[in-house]
Amino acid sequence: MAIDYRKRPKAPAPAISLEKVAAQAPELVSLYKTAAVSLAKHNAGGQRAAVYLVLDRSGSMRRYYRNGSVQHLAEQTLALAANLDDDGVVPVVFFSTGIDGTAEIGLDAYRDRINPLHDSMGHMGRTDYHVAMQAVIDHYQSSGADDPAFVVFQTDGSPTSKAAAEHVLCTAASLPIFWQFVGFGDDEFRFLHRLDDLPVPDRRIVDNAGFFAAGPTPKALSDAALYDQLLQEFPQWLTAARSAGILKD
Repeated sequence: MAIDYRKRPKAPAPAISLEKVAAQAPELVSLYKTAAVSLAKHNAGGQRAAVYLVLDRSGSMRRYYRNGSVQHLAEQTLALAANLDDDGVVPVVFFSTGIDGTAEIGLDAYRDRINPLHDSMGHMGRTDYHVAMQAVIDHYQSSGADDPAFVVFQTDGSPTSKAAAEHVLCTAASLPIFWQFVGFGDDEFRFLHRLDDLPVPDRRIVDNAGFFAAGPTPKALSDAALYDQLLQEFPQWLTAARSAGILKD
């Protein structure tokens, strides 16, 4: 039997090494590894992206802050970002009727961080996606980033202004930004399904959004299932965005 001594190609390296994650944030190691498996499964291993987290602070979200669901999503997002972005930092936008506040989480600052931030922001208002989306766009464009942006956008219901949300999403389709909406709760999320399915090219140059419902108990969703859902459409967008000239090859 002939033995093939040729070296196998190495797996694409994550943005931040396992050793660094283990040293700075040992509690995130399992999430980090699970995210890496999902990235590889979806042919996105080695991809680089600036990761954002957008969090709904409308009044109906109160229980999800109290029971730790939002903090858990923040940790899952940070572990994904450690695979995609070498700065180890995730900008966070809190929104309701307007922008309630902005912050960052990082490998050195994420533990029990979300609820104190949320509590400091006062009144919980209505649900206006478009102001949060524009805040992400403004931050990304001013950052000078070369890599695309991957936005985890969490909400538990439809926006007050559906037309404004559609307009921003369609206008932003020409930018290197992918929007992954995550629904908390038992809403039917008809509007988010509609956003996800807006026609190409009639309404937008590429399909720049995905959506999945995490259900009324989002913490019960396994980490592997969450990452598989988060990354379901991202690789397809990368291909379409490159073909459309939105991303460089």
